[in-house]
Amino acid sequence: MSNISKFKGLGVALITPFKDDESIDFDALSCLVDRMVNNGVDYLLALGTTSEYMTLSPQEKDDVLRCILEANNKRRPVMVGLGGPNTAFMIRKLDHLNSFDVDAILTVTPYYNKPSQAGLIAHYRKFSQSTDLPIFLYNVPGRTSCNLEVATTLKIVNDCSNIIGIKEASGNMCQILQLIAHKPDNFMVLSGDDLLAMPLIAAGADGLVSVMANAFPKEVSELVHSTSDGNLKRAQELNNLLSDLTVACFKEGNPSGIKAIMSADNTIQQILRLPLVPVSDSLQNSILNLVTTLREFTF
Repeated sequence: MSNISKFKGLGVALITPFKDDESIDFDALSCLVDRMVNNGVDYLLALGTTSEYMTLSPQEKDDVLRCILEANNKRRPVMVGLGGPNTAFMIRKLDHLNSFDVDAILTVTPYYNKPSQAGLIAHYRKFSQSTDLPIFLYNVPGRTSCNLEVATTLKIVNDCSNIIGIKEASGNMCQILQLIAHKPDNFMVLSGDDLLAMPLIAAGADGLVSVMANAFPKEVSELVHSTSDGNLKRAQELNNLLSDLTVACFKEGNPSGIKAIMSADNTIQQILRLPLVPVSDSLQNSILNLVTTLREFTF
């Protein structure tokens, strides 16, 4: 299997379950990995935004990644998040990452310091030269205040042979469609938004890195694969069933929403680390009602 084909379809941005004392619940994390593998997820994303990695210590990040790799036991490819506002520091972290058997790196645009497009090109060129691992770019300007423009992405891809794809979470349909139209054949575009996955895959995107799949791996998998296979009637049906809950999931931030959904099914406890907090009581009630309604449908 080529590096690029490993990441076609559905990936899940795994949450980090916590216990009452806010320590990591490794048993719950291992069970979550099993559930993803057994219900149609094509690959796993460790230490993405949804994992609350910004609140994890360096040792905890290592422990979370190690737990995911051991629970997965090479059944699915594993992508790992690695990003920050300091290029040199990120490159030093690559040396440490070499001790883990991962399949690819997902690296977000540098946040807070707002680099120019020229700065982004220089950053990714330097980063790509420092590893032989396949790299996926991650564009999420709503979190980074830095948008990776289409022309910039294409320039980076042309310069860096091991940059093989992008998780696009700008929410800008025009921008993403332009990227799909002009990208080289050996470059993947992955939707970073659950709600936009169906139209983007139908337009030529290669898959979805999903938050919702933490709670509904089978359903989101069928949605993604039905769209990819051209069964748009079934995909639209699934998309319509999931859409209200997906909107609710992100209403008060991620991963607060997905943890609320999963706690409604008693999959995990709804515990987050500050500055993140559980969703409001009103949203929790709405989520409970939406989960109940969704469970009444036979997928």
